[in-house]
Amino acid sequence: MIRTIVCALLLLVLIAATVVRVVALWPQPAYIDSPEQVIPINDFAPGVHLLSPSTGTELLERLEPRFERLADDYEAMLLRGLLLFQAGKIDEAISQLKSLTRVAPRFELAHLVYGDLLLARIAPLETIGSAAPTGPGDTNRQQRLEELRSEARARLQGYLSLLNTDRVPDSLITLGENTPYALVIDKSKNRLYVFSNQGPGAAPRLVDDFYIVLGQKVGDKMVEGDLRTPTGTYFVTSYLAPELLPSLYGNGAFPINYPNEYDRRKQKTGFGIWLHGTDRSLFSRPPLDSEGCVVLTNEEFDRIRQYIVIGRTPVIISEELEWIAKNDWQDLKSTINMVIKQWRQHWEGGDLKPYLDMYSKDFWTSQHDYDSWGTYKQQVFAGKTYQQIKISDLSLYGYPRDGDAAPLIVANFVQHYRSNNFNGDMRKRLYLIKEQDQWKVVYEGRQ
Repeated sequence: MIRTIVCALLLLVLIAATVVRVVALWPQPAYIDSPEQVIPINDFAPGVHLLSPSTGTELLERLEPRFERLADDYEAMLLRGLLLFQAGKIDEAISQLKSLTRVAPRFELAHLVYGDLLLARIAPLETIGSAAPTGPGDTNRQQRLEELRSEARARLQGYLSLLNTDRVPDSLITLGENTPYALVIDKSKNRLYVFSNQGPGAAPRLVDDFYIVLGQKVGDKMVEGDLRTPTGTYFVTSYLAPELLPSLYGNGAFPINYPNEYDRRKQKTGFGIWLHGTDRSLFSRPPLDSEGCVVLTNEEFDRIRQYIVIGRTPVIISEELEWIAKNDWQDLKSTINMVIKQWRQHWEGGDLKPYLDMYSKDFWTSQHDYDSWGTYKQQVFAGKTYQQIKISDLSLYGYPRDGDAAPLIVANFVQHYRSNNFNGDMRKRLYLIKEQDQWKVVYEGRQ
């Protein structure tokens, strides 16, 4: 009995000496004394109430491709340790977290979880941070523990949200031939997903995903300084190397085109929304901690660079992603392709009325509204003996829905125009809005 008490005290001293101690991610009703014991995780994954042995095995197996891509995938190592712990395999879990703290010594959450797993050998865990108790007056320490708890939950929820990978986001309809990847963000999960272009006729395939940090305030960005991350369909505009930036931005930044055409139409303000790394003094940050930017760890920022083509790669930011079956995706793709084809044919044929019928009464460009656009096009058509319009490199993106707002599609493509008195190629962007079951052009302009 005395020997047990002494060992326990020594273990607690060891835990207290570690830099930052972490926590078990969920309430644990009893000391783990059986490898077959399962632990409730409903607080961390809505709809998933128990981690059964079969489910635990499946979740662990789904991590393996991440290790095949990158042996030192720090988040995957953390998740593996947590899943092993949930499955009651505490020795394997501790071994995994011990390895992680060695290869990623600044990963505070890993240290905290490691400390909790050590404590779990001698006592039940009640919450994240059991290995690092705080007193009533220790406000800063309590706040940091809450930040680490929220990061732990966000990482686990993000991983568990991918249980069904046979669906695609409704925002990814078509990726053009010069758009190899698309970045899709689910703000509700603090998750960034990378989808690969699988060629004509095939749905984009999920190839990578990341935990991300978002703005301190939830909801869509509306005004400058509101500390919110915008919701919308955006595109990477440039790359800023780390030597050009303060250390706050870590290993670099990719600015996006916020505010876009639709944002400006809605009179949104603000600027400087970037995907960027983490301050070099830190490993990671809490889920809601930026001024509106999307933040990754520096290691993952370096990894995501391979997926980005300046001027082409979309960054689609949703409050909560809508995932649809591939049959529904195919139907949506066919419908929008037909709308684009009809628009092009009416324009090419000089059929003014059916051509203008393809436009919303709310249509705008940088210089025209619907009425002035009709007058302008009537004058242009009058001087044409023929028009030939071809479209290439077509990408179609669903715009994230804003409450009860009408569905919106963004179309990017190269327009090849030939006529009796003008020839030219340009990169064009259309916004299509659904009005009374009909898709109409609501915006047209250069990319």
